[in-house]
Amino acid sequence: MNENVIIVDADYLDQVAFNLTVNFERMLERRVPPADMARWVECVALDGGLREGDHKTTVVLIHDKDRHGLQNFAPADYATELDGQAFAGSLGEFEFHATTGESFVTSQQLLVDTLQTVLAQQEVKRVMVVPAPQACGEVAQVVRRQAQEHQQVMLFTMQPQASVPCRQEMLGFSLMAALGISSAEIEGKMN
Repeated sequence: MNENVIIVDADYLDQVAFNLTVNFERMLERRVPPADMARWVECVALDGGLREGDHKTTVVLIHDKDRHGLQNFAPADYATELDGQAFAGSLGEFEFHATTGESFVTSQQLLVDTLQTVLAQQEVKRVMVVPAPQACGEVAQVVRRQAQEHQQVMLFTMQPQASVPCRQEMLGFSLMAALGISSAEIEGKMN
């Protein structure tokens, strides 16, 4: 297990990317390309506290068994483009693992189970979690119960969550960067 782990409900992430794309295409009056997966992961890592260096980060993409890829990202296919693949950047190496609960557990339960397993590992120092809203309560309970003193946990949501025992960050900011949408462009359309 790497010292940095990003755990993502990939179906939820894809849905949020779609909603942002639709809304910003109207506002900006231009086509918004698919989100750059590598750019998004680096933005999440930065928001989660990672800084330049030779780090190793595991990215766990949890998805429904009937979904074979993301619709609003590039690269997108779980089996051929993401699972088992890696890339290196200024924040170190990011390795992807796409997984599904098959018919045994829901994606939400798999995310919670994965978080429990990750937090139990002594070598893990930083955990970034992107759950669907309905899983936030369970995620908060797991963090409250299991997070160790040496571990930093960051929750990424579209709405702030009350009573969460860890830092929170807005998911939309990292997605906007990955979609190629800048605050300057938005401000230009609002003036």
